[in-house]
Amino acid sequence: MDAKAQNWDDLRYFLAVAKTGSLSGAARRLGVNHSTVFRRIGAFETQLGVRLFERLPSGYLLTQAGEEMREGALRVEDEIASLSRKVTGQDLRLSGTIRVTTLDMLAFGLLPRHLANFRTVYPGIEVELIVGNVTLNLNRREADIALRVGNTPPETLVGRRVGQLVFAIYGSENYLAGKGGTGLEQHDWIGFDTEHAALTRRFSAFLPAAQPLLRTNSIAAAIAATKAGMGLAPLPCGLADLEPDLVHVAALPEDFTLDLWLLTHEDLRQTARIRAFLDFLAGELAREAPLLKGNGRAGPASSMQNHPMNAEARASATRR
Repeated sequence: MDAKAQNWDDLRYFLAVAKTGSLSGAARRLGVNHSTVFRRIGAFETQLGVRLFERLPSGYLLTQAGEEMREGALRVEDEIASLSRKVTGQDLRLSGTIRVTTLDMLAFGLLPRHLANFRTVYPGIEVELIVGNVTLNLNRREADIALRVGNTPPETLVGRRVGQLVFAIYGSENYLAGKGGTGLEQHDWIGFDTEHAALTRRFSAFLPAAQPLLRTNSIAAAIAATKAGMGLAPLPCGLADLEPDLVHVAALPEDFTLDLWLLTHEDLRQTARIRAFLDFLAGELAREAPLLKGNGRAGPASSMQNHPMNAEARASATRR
């Protein structure tokens, strides 16, 4: 592994495959096609005269040489990212591109209207939105800004809490029409998988006997399934209350609340375009606090106020 290896573009392709374990995953990460990654990795190995990956049916596995290369490449990546952040932090122009990452539920149900307003106010700033439940690394400039949920943001990032997502039980009008006074535990439920472990644990404590017939890693998908009449689901009020087909059936205990954080790296906080986005979105979300907390609908679920399910949920929430 001589000086010829010090081509950052080669290392970038190498790290993408090392992190994702596949050509297709690396291609998505880099925004190129599968064949480009295949060609670049092959050429890099030929240039070095060493095999960096074992090609297995399950994906690309690092060889011992590849493991050593990864350690060095990560150090190079950190240095380049640090330099990039410091240089970008001196940028005082209200123009250029910012990379924003967030969960699918926020990207689909919350951000679009605010991004449209931001574009009107700051036409020179282009927003690149990266959607997914996998947390991107802001230290390595995989994104510039993150809109995340959770009660303990990483210590390496700076930002502010910009709201709270309160959850409640929702169902579609068609589904509820055929259920009468059925108790909560006898209902069909839509739940979440291990990517939403905190919500899953809280729901299991709230209704131990309820067994979801559908589990998903996507709250946006859970909203769609609830609208389709598959059952009830614990959903964030700030998104579900915007859906006219959904009925706010019952409240949930106070621990079904997630803080909403707007975060960036310390080196980027004074970059003009990033500062502008942080301040703008924080102001927009502050104005939406009633909606996010479940107070956005005038008389939410008034037709359900005296429903037996509501009384049961209130009693359960009181016990907990």
